[in-house]
Amino acid sequence: MIPEDSVKRLSVTSITSSGRRSLPRRAVVAALVALLAGAANAVTVARADPLLTYPLKIRGHELRVEVANNDETRRTGLMFRRSLAENSGMLFVYEAPGRHAMWMKNTLVPLSVAFMDRDGRILNIEDMEPLTLTAHASAGEAWYSLETNRGWFAQRGIGAGERVQGLKAIPR
Repeated sequence: MIPEDSVKRLSVTSITSSGRRSLPRRAVVAALVALLAGAANAVTVARADPLLTYPLKIRGHELRVEVANNDETRRTGLMFRRSLAENSGMLFVYEAPGRHAMWMKNTLVPLSVAFMDRDGRILNIEDMEPLTLTAHASAGEAWYSLETNRGWFAQRGIGAGERVQGLKAIPR
């Protein structure tokens, strides 16, 4: 923000056929506000770095997921996000099956996580609290985990044993 006393000292001039004239302070302030708003918008756009999304279906319910399929994207996950759109989430693709676990360190949005086997069958679903270090583990050998807004699975009556469709199109 520009202090008001600085604005009072600003003068913008333009050359006209009759000579030099100053623009009113209000026009200078309006121009600066527009410039700063544009710069702020550019910073916001530059900061956004969404991953490619893919469609998945569970019992006829579709959601779009970002894919975390390498160490860096799995480590970052949905950390520091302030919101997650309805019917969206993040799919974690593991290098090898195992009893994987998730936690919510630096994650601001309450989430539910479903752990899935090789065929996309849900092993278990856990609800997770933001900004906690509590580990939420798979109930068996998981190949994938899917994070969504907390309650997404429960609101649709989706539980263990359901199959996630669309995993074959996901890059490993």
